[in-house]
This record gives sequence, C-alpha cells and structure tokens, in this order.
Amino acid sequence: MTQHLTKQTFLDKVFDYEKNKDWKFEGDKPCLIDFYADWCGPCKMVAPVLEELSDEYKGKIDIYKINTEQEQELAAAFGIRSIPSLLFVPMEGKPQMAMGALPKPALKEAIDNVLLGIGETA
Repeated sequence: MTQHLTKQTFLDKVFDYEKNKDWKFEGDKPCLIDFYADWCGPCKMVAPVLEELSDEYKGKIDIYKINTEQEQELAAAFGIRSIPSLLFVPMEGKPQMAMGALPKPALKEAIDNVLLGIGETA
C-alpha cells in the first residue's frame, strides 16, 4: 500500500529539512514519493500503477504520496511546479526527480536502477 505523508511524517520518514541543511535521508529503505493532486488527470493514471509497484516491491522500497494541495510547504520545498512529480530517494546519494506520468516499465527501470542499484548502469 502506498502511504500518504503529511509534513510531519515526511520530516520523520524522509528528510527533516527544518533541522538539516544538507540532504540526510531518514528512512530505513529507499522510497519513491509521488507529488500529486486529486484534480490531476495524469496523477490518477499513475496512482494504480504505484499501488501495483508497492505490492511488487513490498519490503524493498516504500512508496509515499504527497497531496500538493494539502502539503503546499512540502511541494514548495522541492520546487514542485508540475504534477505528477516523482521523487526517487535512494539510501545513499541525492534524490532524483522525474516529471510526468511515467509508464510502469519506466517506473520499474527507475526503481531498479536508482533505488535498488540493480539493472543497467550508465
């Protein structure tokens, strides 16, 4: 299941940007964060795919959702200007942002490469 994050759960589970200036991931496994809004058509297309991936990668990664309408401060903190925006957060290194509704094969490839470090290396 994908989990919805509020600002507080984001600070606890992903990154406490109020305490740390430099990126410091707080999670215990890599995560994918979907910045979305209820009125966004492409976001609605991505949602069921993320639910499927949440099941397929259960125990390996966490998949979170952030409603940009309700959590405007989080959206602003990451400079979200278009949705859906997907933030891939590996255990090590900086997160990577992808814009738009990516098809499932592209999401799986990004999860494998960016989050799990398996698959093709560039």
